[in-house]
Amino acid sequence: MQPAGAVRQCLVEATRTGNHNMTRRAASNPAKHRNAGSRTAARAARGISPEEWRARVELAAAYRLTALMGWTDMLGTHISCRVPGTHDQFLINPYGLLFEEMTASDLIKCDVDGNKLSESPYEVNSAGFTIHSAIHMNCSGADAVMHCHTQYGVAVASQKDGLLPLTQMALTALSQVRYHDFEGVAEDHNERERLVKDLGDGGMLILRNHGTLSVGTSIGEMFARMYRLERACKMQITAMTGGAALNLLPDEVVKHTVDQGQFIYGPGGRGAGGKLMWAALMRKLDRESPGYAS
Repeated sequence: MQPAGAVRQCLVEATRTGNHNMTRRAASNPAKHRNAGSRTAARAARGISPEEWRARVELAAAYRLTALMGWTDMLGTHISCRVPGTHDQFLINPYGLLFEEMTASDLIKCDVDGNKLSESPYEVNSAGFTIHSAIHMNCSGADAVMHCHTQYGVAVASQKDGLLPLTQMALTALSQVRYHDFEGVAEDHNERERLVKDLGDGGMLILRNHGTLSVGTSIGEMFARMYRLERACKMQITAMTGGAALNLLPDEVVKHTVDQGQFIYGPGGRGAGGKLMWAALMRKLDRESPGYAS
């Protein structure tokens, strides 16, 4: 065993060598740093702040992850986020690109009237704009909005009783679930007021006969809520089609677990925000679908 002094000396040398190597690597690749600076300058010339760029990267990641989860509907459905520092601008997907090919640069910046504020050869899906602009304009806590047409989400949305208190996943989500009746394809701007009223203070909205929607103060929170809602819907449909009698829970257990869900996932709860899940999902995306941050 080496003396303590020798060990300390080894650590000092390792640190010195590591720092020296880092300096050498940085100095040996000045082009990389020049390119990064050039990209930042180019984004600034297009009116994209560093804060907006970070939002673009996370939103593009949400699109790629939605594809990896199998939640896409070809070119349909939408995910959006408010442009940081604004109330009346948001980022949304160009209508014509698949979610799996989305990049930060592809996203379109719009105002509340649907006017494009960034150049793109693509247009904005009008139905997506109707849903998202209503929520972004009127819900202060909805900085990010996600709408899906998944197989299980639409199935539950088409059932009269909606999401049932069958599973722990459903019970811990129910305190945040709200409902909006189907009015046809969401292209009528008059529907905005009713959408906002029905969402209220909820974090998840079941659009009857249509699909699901989640909101969040961050993209991570929005995505985590959609994950929980989608899983609860899938478990419900799977249980109902299994052929066996369902184990219905006593009312007092239902109420207790719903209250627990609000405590855990509500404001200030340890599961609120979805930060740990989102960080893990970003690492997954870096492994399985890199390139979204371009």
